[in-house]
Amino acid sequence: MFLVGLSGGIASGKSSVIQVFRDLGCAVIDADDIAHQVVKPGFPAYYRIVQAFGHEILLENGEINRQALGSIIFHQSEKRKLLNAITHPDIRKEMLKQVLKYLIQGYRYVILDIPLLFETKTMLRFMKHTVVVYCDPQTQLSRLMERNGLSQEEAEARIAAQLPLEEKRQLAQHILDNSGEWEVTRRQTLRLHSQLEDSLDFLPLRLGLFAGFVGIIYLFSRHFLL
Repeated sequence: MFLVGLSGGIASGKSSVIQVFRDLGCAVIDADDIAHQVVKPGFPAYYRIVQAFGHEILLENGEINRQALGSIIFHQSEKRKLLNAITHPDIRKEMLKQVLKYLIQGYRYVILDIPLLFETKTMLRFMKHTVVVYCDPQTQLSRLMERNGLSQEEAEARIAAQLPLEEKRQLAQHILDNSGEWEVTRRQTLRLHSQLEDSLDFLPLRLGLFAGFVGIIYLFSRHFLL
């Protein structure tokens, strides 16, 4: 098994691409889903966030108001770094658990949907392949304004909080260009899936696990024969 890191930018179409992979039966780990989970009441990160940002970011039911928190971190880079420092260790632990689950189940590759893959760089060294869902800047801005009902200033602030898509494009091994018609992007995604499925990049880990298993059997056999 090998890992595929998939990233993009806000309103670039990453979620739609991920859904194509899910429909194909691929193993997908969504960092955003995990991030939502680890900040729920009762989890350690929740209490650290409330301590750092105050009770003003809480809803009446005690859960974190993601919109209020988002307004803070999208306009204050230091606050954004603080939130990442609080949540990222817990997110990585949960991602590792899921990777091990898919390894046991025998998947050839696992997609890790990580929005900040290139910003934080922490997980990059574990990725055999990296993918960016790209769209041109004007398309990204228009889509974000329409999708979230934001003013141009608000949308530009959210886009500026991330590494520009053009820079991510230069860093990735595979580009899925979602600037135009969705059907074109879907076909690109299907071709990438075929390339990954046909890849032999899963073999080193499989062979390593097999060698480890054989070694354990050998040690046990020597123990009982002596």
